[in-house]
Amino acid sequence: MATNLAIDPALLDHALAVGGLSTKKETVTTALKEFIARREQRQLLGLFGSLEWDPEYDYKAERSRSAVERG
Repeated sequence: MATNLAIDPALLDHALAVGGLSTKKETVTTALKEFIARREQRQLLGLFGSLEWDPEYDYKAERSRSAVERG
């Protein structure tokens, strides 16, 4: 899908230099992927502290149980 965008040329040149990629298309695609990944990470960070943990849970005991016992 072809899309025309008005991207600041200095910003794109800087991204090309920093990213070490060979084309503008690769640079923009990589930048979009990284943008998405960072936003998704932020959403996950928002979950920290929102779960209640069972203080009685023994993760070491769970490791020693066989797959049949775990169900």
